[in-house]
Amino acid sequence: MEEEQSRGSATSFEDQEILRGAGGMSWPRKKLELLAADEPYSFVGGPFGSKLTSRDYSDQGIPVIRGSNLNNGRFLDMNEFVYVSDSKVRKDLSGNLAKPGDLVFTQRGTLGQVAIIPKEGISDRYVVSQSQMKLTVDDTKADQFFLYYYFSSREVIDRITNFTSSSGVPHINLTVLRNFEIPVPPLEIQKSIASILSAYDDLIENNRRRIQLLEQAARLLYKEWFVRLRFPGHEHVRVMDGVPEGWEKKKIADVCETVGGGTPSTKVSEYWNGEITWIVPTDVTNNDCLVLLDSERKITDKGLRESSAKMIPAESILMTSRASVGYFALVDSAVCTNQGFINIIPHRAELRMYLLFNLMSRVAEIRRNAKGSTYLEISKGRFRAIDIVLPPKTIADEFGKITNDLIHQVRCLKLSTLKLEKARDLLLPRLMNGEIAI
Repeated sequence: MEEEQSRGSATSFEDQEILRGAGGMSWPRKKLELLAADEPYSFVGGPFGSKLTSRDYSDQGIPVIRGSNLNNGRFLDMNEFVYVSDSKVRKDLSGNLAKPGDLVFTQRGTLGQVAIIPKEGISDRYVVSQSQMKLTVDDTKADQFFLYYYFSSREVIDRITNFTSSSGVPHINLTVLRNFEIPVPPLEIQKSIASILSAYDDLIENNRRRIQLLEQAARLLYKEWFVRLRFPGHEHVRVMDGVPEGWEKKKIADVCETVGGGTPSTKVSEYWNGEITWIVPTDVTNNDCLVLLDSERKITDKGLRESSAKMIPAESILMTSRASVGYFALVDSAVCTNQGFINIIPHRAELRMYLLFNLMSRVAEIRRNAKGSTYLEISKGRFRAIDIVLPPKTIADEFGKITNDLIHQVRCLKLSTLKLEKARDLLLPRLMNGEIAI
């Protein structure tokens, strides 16, 4: 019986409700379970209870798909896996396996996440954790990329969250997803829609790869000059106790101003949905580069005036200071933040990039200075007391010139990515509802 329930249903499509798109298309509307492959465990959730716990994790074996793997576009992030042994899989988890080409959905936590397991991934099989569900698609009925884009649309994410359990961690059950009705155009049209949207994502992912290379180049330059001490002219400079002659030992407090943030009352509607960028830690942790161009939420002038939020000038460095301590962002325009930040305003403009990469290389040290029983937080006082060694102005200027050029390219690529994402997101619902004929 259990195996039979995990098979894709063979119910006929003919009697299904018809969805009529705005462009005059007539597409059948079908339950998602009808698109599952006709094989055991084609549409399943993660293991129950104690069948999989953190004690089962190891450094090698079968990769376990968790929420951290579903935050990077169409495909699973291949860099955040834990593993379980093959013997554990054979004993307890054979019904919770996924393979390349399968769709994975978040069941618990950040609902609305969906990704495809790439065919060029690190394994030919994966274990789905308790917080995920997976679907093996019948490729004679549906295209997995079409389904990915459908479930990535804002409208559908909102529909899914309407089914969220109201108690504890947000979650939906497998039955909700099985019975979720979606429009299913002919397979050729599905593939055409997916191809159009994939063209945007190909450009977006190319931009992201270029951004990673540019930021890596900046980090490597910092390491070469200031860790290995192979800065320009290093051959002629004596080094005493790890510090080149002529370099200065200072405190963070000596080289920058540090400013906190605040949150306007959420009970006062006049404080919200204004024009002022108001940044929270997730804006930074979810960002895919050092340059932060926007925030999820905005506040009004009144919200700024009547709260502890403060405007932070352009060219500042933002550092998360509580819970997720030690994430950084650069801002090009004046912004404000909530209280989860120490915002860093360098006293000398030429030190901005040196200060940023110096701090990024010392995140472990910064976190050691954080305290707290509920969550870690580093105070401005403890942060300002951290030591820092400053290079001469000529070296800081040269480093700033090179890295500013790299970050300028990052900024341009990020702007291009945002425009591509906006165009794709505007196009997606029009393609899905048949408004644009294929």
